[in-house]
Amino acid sequence: MKRIFVSLTSLLTLVSLPASADEGMWTLYDLPQAVYERMQLEGYQLPYDKLYKADDAIMKAVVNFSGYCSGVVVSPDGLVFTNHHCGFESIRSHSTVEHDYMLNGFIAKSFEEELPNKNMFVSFMVEQKDITDQVVTDRFRQMDSHDQAVFLDSLENALSKEVKEKDKTLRLELKPFYEGNRYYATTYRDFTDLRLVFAIPKSMGKFGGETDNWMWPRQTCDFSVFRIYADPETNGPAEYSERNVPYHPAYWAKVSTDGYKEGDFSMTMGYPGSTSRYLSSGGIQERYERNAVRAQVRGVKQEVMKRHMDAAEAVRIKYDSKYASSSNYWKNSLGMNKCIDSIGLIGQKQQFEQQLRQWQQTSGYLKEQLNLDRLAELYRNRIAVSKAMMLWQETFIGTDELSTRALRTHNGAQPVGHGKRQHINFKNNSETWDYDTDREILGTLLKNYREKVTDQRWLPDFYQTIDKKFGGDCQAYADYLYKKSALIKKGRVYPNKKTFLKDLGVQYGLDLNMLLHSFRDALDDYSDSISEQERLLCDAKLQMEMDQPHYSDANFTLRLSYGQVKEYRLGGRPSGWQTQAPSMVEKMKKGDAIEDYKVEPEMIDLLSQAGRMPLCFLTTNDITGGNSGSPMFDGKNRLIGLAFDGNWDSLSSDIFFDSQLARCIGVDIRYVLFMMDKWGHADRLLEEIVKP
Repeated sequence: MKRIFVSLTSLLTLVSLPASADEGMWTLYDLPQAVYERMQLEGYQLPYDKLYKADDAIMKAVVNFSGYCSGVVVSPDGLVFTNHHCGFESIRSHSTVEHDYMLNGFIAKSFEEELPNKNMFVSFMVEQKDITDQVVTDRFRQMDSHDQAVFLDSLENALSKEVKEKDKTLRLELKPFYEGNRYYATTYRDFTDLRLVFAIPKSMGKFGGETDNWMWPRQTCDFSVFRIYADPETNGPAEYSERNVPYHPAYWAKVSTDGYKEGDFSMTMGYPGSTSRYLSSGGIQERYERNAVRAQVRGVKQEVMKRHMDAAEAVRIKYDSKYASSSNYWKNSLGMNKCIDSIGLIGQKQQFEQQLRQWQQTSGYLKEQLNLDRLAELYRNRIAVSKAMMLWQETFIGTDELSTRALRTHNGAQPVGHGKRQHINFKNNSETWDYDTDREILGTLLKNYREKVTDQRWLPDFYQTIDKKFGGDCQAYADYLYKKSALIKKGRVYPNKKTFLKDLGVQYGLDLNMLLHSFRDALDDYSDSISEQERLLCDAKLQMEMDQPHYSDANFTLRLSYGQVKEYRLGGRPSGWQTQAPSMVEKMKKGDAIEDYKVEPEMIDLLSQAGRMPLCFLTTNDITGGNSGSPMFDGKNRLIGLAFDGNWDSLSSDIFFDSQLARCIGVDIRYVLFMMDKWGHADRLLEEIVKP
């Protein structure tokens, strides 16, 4: 690895960095000098301007992918690489039983064959700046959370107006950093005409499935390809139109096929969604309890989904994306709790808090404001409500179509009034759900909710109807709702509001919404005070450790993380830092016994002929949800892979980064190009990617 000389002063500064030097999701515009110099020591070979400021700064190629993933532009004609699972819903939405792109993959042979997508976009960060002085005043700190939100929304609108007056293609977001101790304004340019270009079969894009999810070693070829389209006159953002043309970026990432070796520098850049590294011990305990609830409910729901998906191909197409999304954080919750227990994280946080108490007593900093005993008491009182609300959310939010419509009916979205009549006419979305699957999910989760709720305050009133009219049979109640409620029937009009409210589905939604308000009221008794104490705790930590650089928790803004290609040791055994084609062929041959390893025969042939081609690799880069699809660069800003997962042994990293165990799993860019070439025969795309 190339080592860059740094001054003695810089070296002394680096000594004060945390021992886990690769920890951190750093904002780019204010990247600490000490962090940049550490990057140089580990092998970064370019000036700082090449990260953020220069015309060819690498951040200009990195995108927010549709608000839930990351991606990277890799060609002069706007090709974007992201993960297969990030493009999964697009692939699913274009799939039918006759043309199953999820099962068989998709290759656009020309621009005309590239498929447009509703509600998808990419965002480029244009600028970021600290505007804390415009936000944080004595008056602001005295506001409650509602009034603060109103103020921030008003300020964001005013700043956005200023930005749009200069360039109407821009938008601005105002977000809190460092637990609300600072505020940054970030300007973006959004492109909403995003088209699917290339997707490999699900057997490869999700190879290993739930068997290997969050695990190492991995062989998943987790990538998909999209293209940004733009206005033909301006090369700027435009709504979808047939007249739009491929976007021509000023800069795009260059792909490297030179490879890497263990110990080489690696950098990810992307949009990590959420971390809570400053969270108190009480907050971690609450997270632990909520994780357990989430995992239990999703396990029950997924069993029903899987059974119906296995029974019918049409159902599988509708639920593939939903199942994958649900199971991802089902397993994440299980793994996080396992890690919290195994490393004694709550105890570690309590020890740190004791150190901070002692420092606070000596320094007097925030002595009359930060009260760790009060914070612990607030969490003890809130946890029971928080767990119950998690049970409610996991049971009724986004689980089945009737519950979704029932909740919407009473939150202003539906129904619409026609004189004195109540008119219900939900848009036909039958391509996204299955009648029999959804009604069994609802019945199963209703039964589970009743069994798991521990405080009768949180039992919705409709359970009285279940007992009186359906003999306590939750499935019979769910069946009735799906068969009789106007929420499911198309275009139903009630003569008056009284008749409308007699619909059991409408009553069901009303009861859910009333309970939701009760939850919110109960949480409001604690939440503002907890948020303020957590903010002060973060403030005190930053002050106590002011000789060290600190990064803010992830909040889906552009971040850089750096590290090395590196294995880890578990139980005294080395994990290995790279997988190669023979390891995948070995798993493929187990496909008859393990469904997640089953692939098409041609894939076995392809990988058998690939020699020892690299597939996936490990780095010490610090990532979390939202980093999926993040480009992985070498020390020269060249693309070497795409991040797609973390490892099971470090799933507590959202709240604690363990430098010994935490690893980022990436798909090697050579594997990506191999599949585009040998399976997809996508010569036009490969030629485009390697254009000078």
